[in-house]
Amino acid sequence: MERYIENEKQDFQGRTRDLPILREGLSGAQVEAKPAPQLVFDAQFPIPHTNSFGHNFRDYDVGSERQEGVENFYRKNHIHQSVDFVKKMRQEYGKLNKVEMSIWECCELLNEVVDESDPDLDEPQIEHLLQTAEAIRKDYPNEDWLHLTGLIHDLGKVLLLPSFGGLPQWAVVGDIYPVGCKFDESIVHHKYFKENPDHNNSAYNTKYGIYSEKCGLNNVMMSWGHDDYMYLVAKENKTTLPLAALFIIRYHSFYALHREEAYKHLMNDEDVENLKWLHIFNKYDLYSKSKVRIDVEKVKPYYLSLIEKYFPAKLRW
Repeated sequence: MERYIENEKQDFQGRTRDLPILREGLSGAQVEAKPAPQLVFDAQFPIPHTNSFGHNFRDYDVGSERQEGVENFYRKNHIHQSVDFVKKMRQEYGKLNKVEMSIWECCELLNEVVDESDPDLDEPQIEHLLQTAEAIRKDYPNEDWLHLTGLIHDLGKVLLLPSFGGLPQWAVVGDIYPVGCKFDESIVHHKYFKENPDHNNSAYNTKYGIYSEKCGLNNVMMSWGHDDYMYLVAKENKTTLPLAALFIIRYHSFYALHREEAYKHLMNDEDVENLKWLHIFNKYDLYSKSKVRIDVEKVKPYYLSLIEKYFPAKLRW
């Protein structure tokens, strides 16, 4: 498991003290990560009233053209995402031996991906990445690490492609949640967990399960998907993004936590601080989805410069 040696110190307004941060990776090597710079809460991003289909955002019960497919997705997801399955996926994909390519090459691969779990968008995923990044960039022009986080947060969805094993949608996208403890009722379409093999396992179906109070999210197994995969890719390829960015990448689909406030009993102090950044990010991730296209060639040079700043030229995936 990864262990953080020292984390940035932030006050309630998100300001940071410029302290060195060391984190100990799976190999035991210590690498330095930068603290997140000061972030001022003066965003101007207008929150739309409805999604591109004319419905409320994240409405999983409305009778839309995507509702049936989304519910069927979550039925499969909740049945199959077990402790054993997550361990198997982390062992397999933690090897990072599928492909070697750049961040931008991965962005372009997402032209082939549509997220079946999303009731708010049916556009290729690269559109969502750029919409998120550009919305953040407009409100926080000086926080380039947050712009890049917006661009790359969903890159793990390449797991759907044949060159990455062609995993089914239920093993890649959708909301994530802890396995190894009770499935909280706030999780979307909770009713389908009754068919999960862990549902009746006494070791896994209590409030804490295999965990303990304030054990830290880093010690909690999350349902497998694009979040955890992209986190592993970024960390193991030694990105210099701040730890807040890695937290956002890893938990941005953990809506049971950052929207419903479930599972807070598992968080440690570091998680509490980083959650503040995730709350900021989530508004742009969710509400920037629209039919308005971004001019890719116009913004590409800017994002290539950020990729060069925070990542190696080629990454192991």
